[in-house]
Amino acid sequence: MHYLKREVVQVRAEVAYDCDVLVIGGGIVGLSTAYAITRAAPGTRVTVLEKEQGPARHQTGRNSGVIHSGIYYRPGSLKARYAVRGAAEMVKFCAEYGIAHAVTGKLIVATEQAELPRLHALVQRGRENGIPVRELGPAQITEYEPQVRGLAAIHVGTTGICDFVGVARQLAEASGADIRYGARVVRIDRRPELGVAVRTADGDVVRARVLVNCAGLHCDEVARLTGDEPGMRIVPFRGEYFTLARPELVKGLVYPVPDPAFPFLGVHLTRGIDGGVHIGPNAVPALAREGYGWGVVRPRELGATLAWPGSWRIARRHWRYGAGELRRSVSRAAFADAVRRLLPAVEDSDLVPSAAGVRAQAVLRDGTLVDDFLIKEGPRTVHVLNAPSPAATASLPIGREVARRALASLGGV
Repeated sequence: MHYLKREVVQVRAEVAYDCDVLVIGGGIVGLSTAYAITRAAPGTRVTVLEKEQGPARHQTGRNSGVIHSGIYYRPGSLKARYAVRGAAEMVKFCAEYGIAHAVTGKLIVATEQAELPRLHALVQRGRENGIPVRELGPAQITEYEPQVRGLAAIHVGTTGICDFVGVARQLAEASGADIRYGARVVRIDRRPELGVAVRTADGDVVRARVLVNCAGLHCDEVARLTGDEPGMRIVPFRGEYFTLARPELVKGLVYPVPDPAFPFLGVHLTRGIDGGVHIGPNAVPALAREGYGWGVVRPRELGATLAWPGSWRIARRHWRYGAGELRRSVSRAAFADAVRRLLPAVEDSDLVPSAAGVRAQAVLRDGTLVDDFLIKEGPRTVHVLNAPSPAATASLPIGREVARRALASLGGV
């Protein structure tokens, strides 16, 4: 999505509004918001603008398809509350609409002594978040995953998998909103006393009373187009995946113990809803907001990332971690070495390259990686500024919260 210099798009008081709430972004969070608005306030006119030709083309459609339990997240945080609640609601939603899903459970496996205290901390965190957790020794690990090796593990029974793209399509249909695909936003004029006017690349202008920004990888740019300063920037991190050529080696979902200093979960093994086993992702800087490969470079976007002070502070603070991720990006053998920590039987040739994803990670000016969901408001605007994983799992409660704020703004105008 390329944005041109902000230009005034006139909103005249005598011109009728095209909708009450305009949502920018047709990923699962934007569509869940539209769905929640029309459920909470029937008759509210909602329009969704999505620049792609269909829903869920970026973060929603390029993740590992896991319904997360919420075990990783700080008790009381939005991520913890919304993931725990959202996981149960997502299973119910999929069952109601016949969307492919399964509650599989997963293992989180410690392979080194240094990881054992972090594993035990996860047990405590899971219990604080109300998640049933079973602790396992080495022999018990093989009862769940015969080919997986570790010193200890925990089994989390509420984790599952589903077709998030199917969920997004159903949300779009069930919302009753006016969904416009191929509608790339290039200009926004927000008038607190009147409303918001949005111009798309094809010249259409849509006038709304309230705007909701669910633009994902471009949410900070959209916020700035409205005149709001988000106080963060999206720094894109590409996650690269492989498919396991011998899927029989893995029965379900297997994760390493994550490093709490980073919002990434590490290279994991996921038997997806299609029966294939996906391995990954790593986390490397992307050279474009939608930089799904090293060959995708957009100088303007890369320049904006490099101009943000937080980007350099991340690099200085975490260069050792980043160097390891880069090594696994350019070397299949190095990636396979990381996998063999969990799955010793895997061979380099078992890794078949698969589609990559890009995580929209919000970074503050001081280099802090925003760890929780971040939602901010301005006059007639609601901005979702950080909604990476587990946002797909948590999309139904996130959508309700964003809808609540949008409807409150609508009621005040």
